[in-house]
Amino acid sequence: MKSKKYLDDITEIKNMMSRSSRFISLSGLSGILAGVYALVAAGIARTILNPYFEPHAPVEDSYRDASEIIPKLTFLASATVVLAVLTGIWLTVRKAKKNDQKIWDATSKRLVFNFMIPLVSGGLFCLVLLQYGLIGLVAPATLIFYGLACVNAAKYTFGDIRYLGIANIIIGLISTQFIGYGLYFWALGFGVLHIVYGSLMYFKYDR
Repeated sequence: MKSKKYLDDITEIKNMMSRSSRFISLSGLSGILAGVYALVAAGIARTILNPYFEPHAPVEDSYRDASEIIPKLTFLASATVVLAVLTGIWLTVRKAKKNDQKIWDATSKRLVFNFMIPLVSGGLFCLVLLQYGLIGLVAPATLIFYGLACVNAAKYTFGDIRYLGIANIIIGLISTQFIGYGLYFWALGFGVLHIVYGSLMYFKYDR
C-alpha cells in the first residue's frame, strides 16, 4: 500500500511539474477551425487568382498585373489569421477555465514569445518578397516560417505541435520547386494539416 501511495505521489508531482512548465490549454478544436478557415480562404483566393493565373506560362509571367491582386490577397490572409487567432483565444480561454489554469502566466508568455519570433520574422520576409515582386515564393515562405514557429514553441506546450511544424516546413520546401502552385501547398499545410492535427489533439487531450 505504501509503495502505491509513493507512486501516486510521484505521478502527481510529475503532473504538477508538467503543468507549471508547459501550457496545456491549447484547444484541438481551434486547430480544426483554423484549418477550415484556411481552406475557405484558399478557395476564395483561387477565385481571385483565376483571371490572372496562367499555369503554363513561364514562372516570371505566371501572374499578370500582380499589383492588382496583392492587396486583395493580403486582406484575405489577414482576415483569415485574425479570425483563427480570435477563435483560438476564445477556445483556449474556455479550456483554461475548465482546467483551472491561468491563461497568462510565465509559461504562456514564453510560449507566445518563442512562437512569435519566427512568425514575425517570416511576415517581414514575405513583405520583402512582395516588395521585389517575388509573389511565387510567399506561400512557401509562410509555410516554412510558420513551421519553424511551431517547432520553436513546442517545448512550452504539447510536444505534438512539433510534428505539425516539421510537416509544414517540409511542405514549404517542396512547394519552392512548384512555383505558381503555392496556393495548393498552402491549403495543404494550413488547411488539411491543421484539421488532422486539431482532430488528433481533440481526441487525445480535449475529450
